[in-house]
Amino acid sequence: MESTDSGSQQHGGDPGPSSVTPYSPPATPPSRYESQKRRDWNTFLQYLKNHKPPLALSRCSGAHVIEFLKYLDQFGKTKVHVATCPYFGHQQPPSPCACPLKQAWGSLDALIGRLRAAYEEHGGRPDSNPFAARAVRIYLREVRESQAKARGIPYEKKKRKRAPTVTTARIDVAPSRQSEGGGGCNVSDPSVAEAVPP
Repeated sequence: MESTDSGSQQHGGDPGPSSVTPYSPPATPPSRYESQKRRDWNTFLQYLKNHKPPLALSRCSGAHVIEFLKYLDQFGKTKVHVATCPYFGHQQPPSPCACPLKQAWGSLDALIGRLRAAYEEHGGRPDSNPFAARAVRIYLREVRESQAKARGIPYEKKKRKRAPTVTTARIDVAPSRQSEGGGGCNVSDPSVAEAVPP
């Protein structure tokens, strides 16, 4: 996928992160997230080193990040059916097929989040972060949609939970009830019964 997106192009004169050395561990034992982020960062640096020709991190763009994500598909464990497969769109196919294994969209999305954070931790500027490029976001969205169709998995946006609203009960006293000598409100009235705890 060629990227003509201006967000994925290198900003002029930005040297990128000041250091291309592997991630050094903190003094305390790292959390699982930190350990995974360090491994991902080192893997990406190794990918750049093995790139033909070798690629400096400061020259890395969103297009190179997408190339890296496609490279990772060879290590994927998620069966993604091709359009000509009889099981295309089936969540649980009854028998094996020859469709390729790929990285699941959720794994790629989490990986990009970790690499985006690691880039900035290593001195990269947020406005030149190749992992935050618009082309990368578009690519991830396309992967999610294509995998959802191929695997028959509906991906729906999670609805935000609304904060509970406080409502006040309004007690209307009907003139006819006042004239009945009830002294104002009738406890059998549904609006009052809801407002007054038993």
